Amino acid sequence: MSKARRYIMAGGTFACALGIGFFMQAQAPSHPVAAMQSVSVPVLDKPVEISQIELTSAAPTPPAAMPGPVALPAAPVTLAVAKETATPELMPQEEVAPTFTCDYEMDAALRKGAMVELTVSAPCRINERFTVHHNGMMFNAVTDSAGQSRLDVPALSESAVFIVSFADGEGALATADVDTLPLYDRFVVQWSGSADSLSLHALEYGADFGEAGHIWAASTQDKARGIAGEGGFLTRLGTPGTDQGLMAEVYTFPTGTATRAGDVTLRVEAEVSEANCGRELEAQTIATGDTGLTVQDLVLAMPDCEAIGEFLVLKNLFNDLKIAQN
Repeated sequence: MSKARRYIMAGGTFACALGIGFFMQAQAPSHPVAAMQSVSVPVLDKPVEISQIELTSAAPTPPAAMPGPVALPAAPVTLAVAKETATPELMPQEEVAPTFTCDYEMDAALRKGAMVELTVSAPCRINERFTVHHNGMMFNAVTDSAGQSRLDVPALSESAVFIVSFADGEGALATADVDTLPLYDRFVVQWSGSADSLSLHALEYGADFGEAGHIWAASTQDKARGIAGEGGFLTRLGTPGTDQGLMAEVYTFPTGTATRAGDVTLRVEAEVSEANCGRELEAQTIATGDTGLTVQDLVLAMPDCEAIGEFLVLKNLFNDLKIAQN
């Protein structure tokens, strides 16, 4: 509602009060809102007439001149220079955060047939390749998803020492006393590279290639046969499919407990493949005996790649066995 309407209503109320005989004189406000120039008061039965009402603003009028803001006194500024401090020659070193340790463990347990069961435990080495060392024989193996590995290894000495090492040089050691080793003769061929580069063949009691008594990677025979003195068995060591892996094959014959007399002929074959054609293939042979181990290094000049799929038969790498019946 506008100001003019409020004032008209107030005037109307005042006129009605006069008509009925009541009059209350109010104290004049300090700031009059309106000044009446003439007022006509009619009789009771006639309307009140109000004219010439001058309206003014109710807001206070500010003074003509307002004082400006007073400036704050200037605060004194004091300049300070830090004292020179000598720098220590040795600065504090950052503390090395603690790391999880890895316990490398290996157990060696004697098994029948002059075999040793190795149990390797390295929890922080999951699915990782490592190398087994034993009397010059070397081959690769891999841990499983728990960092464990179990291996059956032919012993090459009665006081057998086994070492496993990972790529960073960490590893473990275990020993075993193999007092049954003198009952067996062992022949090892080992190499680096493709798993099929070399193969060891034993032809027992006059057998030919592919016949019964031909012991090789495709017909390794069980060690129970050797324990019973019936014939030899082959053990393949290494992890096929790995890049530049260390492989080994070991033939074991029970010379001291053989149930038959006869001869055992030993041969080594080298297959020409894309991985070795036209290159030199390095290998090594190891044989046990009464005088200890006999070790021989081999460097084979492989034929050109036109001969892929062919085989080189290497004779006289081992002395053939003359078996006497026990």
